[in-house]
Amino acid sequence: MAAGWSPFETMATRRPTTQINARQKVLLANLQACGDEMSGQQLHRSLEPDQAMGLATVYRNLRQLQQRGLVRCRHLPNGEALYAPLERDRHHLTCVDCGKTQALDHCPIHDLEVPEDGRKGFDLLFHTLEFFGLCSDCRERQQSPS
Repeated sequence: MAAGWSPFETMATRRPTTQINARQKVLLANLQACGDEMSGQQLHRSLEPDQAMGLATVYRNLRQLQQRGLVRCRHLPNGEALYAPLERDRHHLTCVDCGKTQALDHCPIHDLEVPEDGRKGFDLLFHTLEFFGLCSDCRERQQSPS
């Protein structure tokens, strides 16, 4: 790949949305319409009656969208998985105590390039970045005497 490699250009050329089924198109459209990440359960509840599918089907199709590089998934400390379309490139600070999440204003590694020989044969699709720590409320609560 060229020096100016972009995961979004790769997805557009290698994984067109015509390769996804009708259910996956519905799920992807709902994720794109939502301004935030959604859990599989939230996505399931957001479906219109004529789009109904079982929760297991939602998760199976989300996984397939991930494998196609169209959806990314992020796991919270409580184990909940949140999904968003890949083009929504957001990164987060997450509290390991209460689970509060704050989006970063920018991605500090956007300009980082992985040299061809450092990819070990991987075709890079996207990256995720998340910092874990204590939010100010949890830090204050832990520091104050009980």
